[in-house]
Amino acid sequence: MVRTEAQIANIARGGYVLADASGTPAVVLIATGSEIELAMKAREALQAGGIATRVVSMPCTDRFDRQDQAYKDSVLMPTVHKVAIEAGVTDGWYKYVGLRGAVIGLNRFGESAPAGQLFKEFGFTTENVVATVKKVLASNPQTDLFEGDRT
Repeated sequence: MVRTEAQIANIARGGYVLADASGTPAVVLIATGSEIELAMKAREALQAGGIATRVVSMPCTDRFDRQDQAYKDSVLMPTVHKVAIEAGVTDGWYKYVGLRGAVIGLNRFGESAPAGQLFKEFGFTTENVVATVKKVLASNPQTDLFEGDRT
């Protein structure tokens, strides 16, 4: 994926807006590495369905956490629902998605199969990301968000 000069500069900040919503975002998808392609495909499907979606690439949570609050808020938007996609342990992502968000990830080991088959088995599909976003939005109306969810 081609990135702008500003995006390239913001990689050093640990997290940045990779693709913004058309309009005010209803949801922020957070991903890194191999999950970026999935987040982008889900964004496309969500936007086609009328759900404005921002994708945040977060290659280094440690660096992102050291940024000032204004920058973190500009990227993650504290009053917007969040879904993180992590093909690994989910624990560290809850501080970004809050109590009203969701994390699509793995919390177990020992599976062996071709990557495409495992991704489908564990819910790393466009369809599952879209369904998860819709579930989060339906169960947590935007008006229920509060500052306490801020990272």
